[in-house]
Amino acid sequence: MSSQYQVRADYDAETIVVYQAYPASVADPALRAKRFVPPFSFNRMTWIKPSFLWLMHRSNWGQKAGQERILMVRITREGWHEALSRAVLTTADPSTVGRAAVHVQWDPERSLRGAALNHYSIQVGIGRGLIRTFADEWIADLADLTPRVRKIASLAQGGQAAKAQRLLPPERVYPVPPEIGRRLLVGP
Repeated sequence: MSSQYQVRADYDAETIVVYQAYPASVADPALRAKRFVPPFSFNRMTWIKPSFLWLMHRSNWGQKAGQERILMVRITREGWHEALSRAVLTTADPSTVGRAAVHVQWDPERSLRGAALNHYSIQVGIGRGLIRTFADEWIADLADLTPRVRKIASLAQGGQAAKAQRLLPPERVYPVPPEIGRRLLVGP
């Protein structure tokens, strides 16, 4: 039986894909620069999610105010591992969480229709102390997935779930280093 806590993501030998949702005012300058630039806020935590469907649930398929643009953010695996190695579970002692550079929480993974599944999806909050490193050093590529998101949502809402499913980004279990995984509940 597989663990309920596994990182599932689109990744290759060098990078891992995470997703974020922003208004056009943040997304457009970031896409032009291929990294986050103002008005992206470097003064607050930013949450990255390797689960496409969890972000679709969170952003209501890019329909929530301020989350209309869905960005694919390809970051280095080295940066991802650094973030995870500095992470504290949000369920830890509040004083420990308050001092942590990175927060991790697990939320129920979602189906194409938004139903909660019986395994969990990782959300990683990059704090103010690391956000410049994230933006300037970890990002390998940014892409706008909004047109694809709209097409998938339209197909799913139109009763064409199989076609919608084929357009989802590929995700598979990511090999989190065991020493990091043990602290963050990641199972084998």
